[in-house]
Amino acid sequence: MEVVESGGGLVQPGGSLTLSCAASGFTASDNLIQWWRQVPGNEREPVVGLDSMNSILHYKGFTGRRFTVSRDNAKNMVYLQMNNLTPEDTAVYYCRANIRGRLIWGKGTLVTVSS
Repeated sequence: MEVVESGGGLVQPGGSLTLSCAASGFTASDNLIQWWRQVPGNEREPVVGLDSMNSILHYKGFTGRRFTVSRDNAKNMVYLQMNNLTPEDTAVYYCRANIRGRLIWGKGTLVTVSS
């Protein structure tokens, strides 16, 4: 079982970016999938999650609408849509699956917000 993130890169302030999380070895829609991020020098923090009931979970500090999550069940993928990005959003973004208590982390994808 694994998750692999993709879609990171350089984006200008105010721009948008969508990250992808490809799940394999398990069904993403049956489990809680979360997006986390780690800003340089800071601890890793949860951003948003999508559970098996299609409930979107916004974590502390991310309760606005700049970050949202969606899923494509046919492709077994989960997406993180990020809008109105600022340099403070520069971080490595991780996908994490919680499979009945077993945590599966991806290796992350770097997002750099800079002009």
